Amino acid sequence: MSKDFKRYLITSALPYANGPVHIGHLAGVYIPSDIYTRYLRLRGRDVISVCGSDEHGVPITIKAKKEGITPQQVVDRYHAIIKDSFEKLGISFDIYSRTSSPVHAETASAFFRKLYDEGKFVEQTTEQFYDEEAKSFLADRYIVGTCPKCGAEGAYGDQCEVCGSTLSPDELVNPRSTLSGATPVKRETKHWYLPLDKYEQMLREWILEGHKEWKSNVYGQCKSWLDGGLMPRAVSRDLDWGIPVPVEGAEGKVLYVWFDAPIGYISATKELTPDWEKYWKSEDTKLVHFIGKDNIVFHCIVFPSMLKAHGEYILPENVPSNEFLNLEGNKISTSKNWAVWLHEYLVDFPGKEDVLRYALCATAPETKDNDFTWKDYQARNNNELVAVLGNFVNRALVLTKKYYDGEVPACGELTDYDRDTIAELSSIKASLESNIENYRFREALKDAMNFARIGNKYLADSEPWKLVKTDAERVKTILNIALQITANIAVAIEPFMPFSAAKILNMLACEKFGWERLGAMDLLAAGHHIGEPSLLFEKIEDDVIQKQLDRLEEIAKQNKAAEVKAEPQKAECSFDDFQKMDIRVSTILEAEKLPKTKKLLKLTIDTGIDKRTIVSGIAEHFSPEELVGKQVLVLVNLAPRDFKGITSQGMILMAEDATGALRLLQPNEKTNNGAMVG
Repeated sequence: MSKDFKRYLITSALPYANGPVHIGHLAGVYIPSDIYTRYLRLRGRDVISVCGSDEHGVPITIKAKKEGITPQQVVDRYHAIIKDSFEKLGISFDIYSRTSSPVHAETASAFFRKLYDEGKFVEQTTEQFYDEEAKSFLADRYIVGTCPKCGAEGAYGDQCEVCGSTLSPDELVNPRSTLSGATPVKRETKHWYLPLDKYEQMLREWILEGHKEWKSNVYGQCKSWLDGGLMPRAVSRDLDWGIPVPVEGAEGKVLYVWFDAPIGYISATKELTPDWEKYWKSEDTKLVHFIGKDNIVFHCIVFPSMLKAHGEYILPENVPSNEFLNLEGNKISTSKNWAVWLHEYLVDFPGKEDVLRYALCATAPETKDNDFTWKDYQARNNNELVAVLGNFVNRALVLTKKYYDGEVPACGELTDYDRDTIAELSSIKASLESNIENYRFREALKDAMNFARIGNKYLADSEPWKLVKTDAERVKTILNIALQITANIAVAIEPFMPFSAAKILNMLACEKFGWERLGAMDLLAAGHHIGEPSLLFEKIEDDVIQKQLDRLEEIAKQNKAAEVKAEPQKAECSFDDFQKMDIRVSTILEAEKLPKTKKLLKLTIDTGIDKRTIVSGIAEHFSPEELVGKQVLVLVNLAPRDFKGITSQGMILMAEDATGALRLLQPNEKTNNGAMVG
């Protein structure tokens, strides 16, 4: 039996401040977290939601170095972008903090110091790569070389981004430091480790025996880690960006970001309220971490071990984690710009914050990886939000304005159909609550939308626009019920689409209803005057979606071009061999397709020496019309060859670009035919 809690503490994975937030982050963490938090608030629960930017670590310093700015300037930029984007999307954190804040530095340092003073860490001296020219130890990402798996240049010390292989710096061929270009050497360095193996039995009992209700992906990954045996994990590293390790003899060392970042939940709560301890240290608090699946081990194995080692903190009751969201069939990649960035979406689709929230919740990868497509986004807006939800609300309000000058009519005697409809509506509430409380937000969204679906069917079946001519009293009851359903919709959709819920309440000219009133059919009193109706959602046209698809297509082309490798060098030729080639500037005089062929063009060429025929397999890349008059480079002393009974005397020089398209090699400016190249 589940425990009754006095309060709730909701945390959302700290986004890394080296780039903006994209739809994968939203679908995986932030929209589910916000739905759950808003639901608890509507139910009158004592709940706080905390988050903030994760601002330390190697990727920050790498980006700063690339851009020639300081790490602080990097995190200041992206913290502002992320915070602003969340606010505009309606993600309702009680606080959005940052790990570069003084409160966090103090909190993380004190946390480390307590464990250090109590002997909870293990000190180890190991050999790590060192740049003798830069006089700095090198994190894995500061070492690049040739990938031992695929041969790609520029592979990092932890991963090859070409083939995706996980690597170690020792595996790289010809490793070099990104700081100076020097070959790194091994040097001894001392660090502190959290002995996770000491907490393995505690974790087994707590997770494998005590939390079998956790989502299968979370439970399964935890079991895999525990079955594999836990090892001590470093909590410090050699870096000049981060929170300094607060002990003597630790100069040039900072807290490892995985140790530093989750403490950000505690420091953010400290910033929010002086009563922070009751949220972190009372068994009456339900702590829930919303995370992406790449953070499961940190929130279910590492952070709980830290909290247990400290001894004063509660452990999370649940750690809901979604799978990954893909984009148009391909994995979202920040390095390849294959993403829909939230801050850009907000500019491209003003006023459609709830459309994105709805689409991402409806396609959320709750049990397996899922795919976001712009066509599906458009269909959900046009076929569900506009045609179902928006259509019902608009009809209910417009008909009330038309027939009763905006005054809620009194409900008369109910028919069996009215009673069946009301009973169906009241049954939704239990399912909606169960789905939200068990983190099944896709199903919960369907429940919320069922209010509108039932309402639409009720109006379509009742046809008040026809009945008003023959039974005006009956129409009053129909529209009263329709308006009560509309008010219920404002309650049911608020966790999912807060802007639309507020808009409905504004059109109804009433204040927010509490969750306990959901399902009631007396939310609006007879005689209450509603406000002015307006469209809740607007149709999204094809050209708007095509613009987004075109943008992604251009990004795909750029990525493909970046991935193309040059062909290996051919066998060596002597200068005398090269001198034998006679390459001349020439002009194409005539061009025509060879009959019964797809690729061949017959060209008449003025080489400056003579006029000759060349047959070229370029018909799929150029039309005859666009070639006439162009100057090209021709190898004129190539041995003649016959094609379809035509003798070809020479070869036009071309290059194939990254997309596979052929490009003519041409002089930069018009030159006399016959000019030699060499």
